[in-house]
Amino acid sequence: MPATSFTLISHALCPFVQRAAIVLLEKGVSFDRIDVDLATKPGWFLALSPTGKVPLLKVGQTDGTDAILFESMVICEYLDETQDGASLYPADALSRAQQRAWIEFGTATLADAWQFLNAKDRATADAKQAAFRDRLQRLEAVLAAGPYFGGAAFGMVDAVFAPLFRYFDILDPTVSQPIFENLPRVSAWRAALAARQSVIAAVAGDYAERFRQHLRQHQALLAD
Repeated sequence: MPATSFTLISHALCPFVQRAAIVLLEKGVSFDRIDVDLATKPGWFLALSPTGKVPLLKVGQTDGTDAILFESMVICEYLDETQDGASLYPADALSRAQQRAWIEFGTATLADAWQFLNAKDRATADAKQAAFRDRLQRLEAVLAAGPYFGGAAFGMVDAVFAPLFRYFDILDPTVSQPIFENLPRVSAWRAALAARQSVIAAVAGDYAERFRQHLRQHQALLAD
């Protein structure tokens, strides 16, 4: 393994950063973390990031150079392939492919959830809540016995959905509970992810208040 150090370049609220942080923590990898202000992106960050987005993973090499990885799933799969510990994907090729498909579904689910959370008008909020609920119903139909997506072992799909579900632990229960009503497998999965140490440690202790402040700044309906 040529890498000697890892630095995760992140934003405090970014769910895609959380994916990478969760995988680093699951793998027991020591890493540094640098948060950047995406509203005023520093020049050094723009020089490293072709997309201007986080996360970035700076991989320190034994020859003193740094390799830069971008895109959250590229980072997560690199870590899964190169670091010690159990793989976050099944050994079977078909099962791996199926889980990668659900990861893509997870990204689309996050988009619906984010638009619901940040909606400024009731029509948008209702439409995106319905779209998000529909995606949860699809998940309910395919979830294994649990506690995680694929069964007993925590995997990459779990790392993708955990940051998404975290939002709904912050909201007033009168908002979040109806969304997850009559979805026992999804609800149990959400609870298991919330209790996972890597998921807890993937964000700072003030994450909930930072997210509430984000909603207030964006004048979202849910900020009220």
